This record gives sequence, C-alpha cells and structure tokens, in this order.
Amino acid sequence: MATVAVTDATFEQEVTNSDVPVVVDFWAEWCGPCKQIGPALEELSSDYDGKVKIVKVDVDSNPGTAAALGVRGIPALFIFRDGQVISNRAGAAPKAALQSWIDESV
Repeated sequence: MATVAVTDATFEQEVTNSDVPVVVDFWAEWCGPCKQIGPALEELSSDYDGKVKIVKVDVDSNPGTAAALGVRGIPALFIFRDGQVISNRAGAAPKAALQSWIDESV
C-alpha cells in the first residue's frame, strides 16, 4: 500500500474517521527534508499495510488542516488514533527512527 494524498476536504474521511491509526505527513514539494523522508514513509506504508495508514498533506495546496493543527514547519508528522492526535514530531528522521516512533505510539 502506498501513502495516500489527503486534502483539506478529505482529511476528516481519511484521517479523523479512520478505523486504524493514521500517520499524517505535512510536506511541500520544495521542502528538502520532506523529500528525504518520503521514501521511508512509502516503505513504512507497505510494512504497516492494514495496521497503520500513512497519508501526506501538501501544505501549499491544503493550508487549512495544517493551520488548524498549528503546523509551523515541515516536515511535520502527526499520529491520529480514534480521531485524536496521540503523538507528533517535526523534522526529517531515518526510517528506523520513524518506525520506532510509530511502534511506540500505536
């Protein structure tokens, strides 16, 4: 399973109402660190298939959700469970660190 592109309009359906925990990556095309973690998130999306959903929100095209969550810098990662933020982190990290963070949170 690949990461899912989510918009302000689909955020509630894809994230808030999800039956499984969701990792949300707030990113932008021009963001170098965002591009660094992209491949790791794609791999993790496959690793967690059916257990955790990983989605990406482009902050340039969808500023509403990012603003509502107080995102001030990217990449910004949030984990939602049952519609609530249970953990968040900012900045790039290697796959192993992201995997540990997800495992500890969900």
